[in-house]
Amino acid sequence: MARHIAVAGKGGTGKTTFAALLVRYLVLNHKGSILAVDADPNANLNEALGVKVDTVIADILDATKNPRAIPAGMSKDMFIQYQLAQALVETRSFDLLTMGRPQGPGCYCYPNDLLRKHLETLSANYDYMVIDSEAGLEHISRRVIQNVGALYVISDASVRGIRSAGRVRELVRELQLDIPHMYLVVTKTTGDPGPLREEIERTGLPLAGTIPYDEQVVAFDTYGKPLFDLPADAPAVQAVNTILSRCRI
Repeated sequence: MARHIAVAGKGGTGKTTFAALLVRYLVLNHKGSILAVDADPNANLNEALGVKVDTVIADILDATKNPRAIPAGMSKDMFIQYQLAQALVETRSFDLLTMGRPQGPGCYCYPNDLLRKHLETLSANYDYMVIDSEAGLEHISRRVIQNVGALYVISDASVRGIRSAGRVRELVRELQLDIPHMYLVVTKTTGDPGPLREEIERTGLPLAGTIPYDEQVVAFDTYGKPLFDLPADAPAVQAVNTILSRCRI
C-alpha cells in the first residue's frame, strides 16, 4: 500500500506549488513509484507538473448517470472501471489522476464506492500517493481517498491564511479523520514570520517550515512553465526540500 500524503489549503496560498515540488522531491530523490492525485476542483496540478490531461473522474461519474453512455454488452461496473483506467496519465517519473469539479445533484454513492475501490487497487502499485486536495478535504472527508498518513496544511504569511489553516485542522477533528501527522507550512514569507507566531500556535499545527516568496515561481507561473522544472537552486525548491527532509518523507 502506498504512503498517502495530502496537501490542503485555501486558494492562492501556494498549495499546488507545494504539491508539485513534493512530487519533484520524491522523483529526484528516487523515493519510489508515485501516483499524484489532483483532488482540488480547481484542478491545475497537471500544469504545475507539465502533464496534459484529457479525462477527469468527474466526467466519468457523470456519464454513469446516463444509461445510453454505456456500450451494449458492457456492464456498468465494467464501463466505469474501463473509464477510470483511461483517466490515468502515465509518465516516466510519476502517474497522475485528476478528480475534476465538485459533484452535482443526485446520488453518487455507487460510483464513489467503485472509485474508492479503484484507488485502493491503484495504491497497491505505488510507493507514494500525493494528493493535492482543497481546504474542504472533500474526497478525504467522503472517504473516497483513505489512509492519509500525513497532511500538509498550506498558508500564506497572513493572519487570515493562518486562521484558515487552523480551520482545516478543526475540520479533521470534527470529521474524526484518522490522520496521524499534520503539519503547517507558511509560504510567501519575506522575512522572519515572528509576528505570526501567536496565530501559528493557535492552530495547534506544528510548523514544518516556511517557504520564501520566490520570483522564479512567479516567472514560471507567468509564462506557463511547469514548476516541476524549477532549478535546484530556486529558493522555493530548497525550502520544500528542507521541510520534507526534516519530516523524513
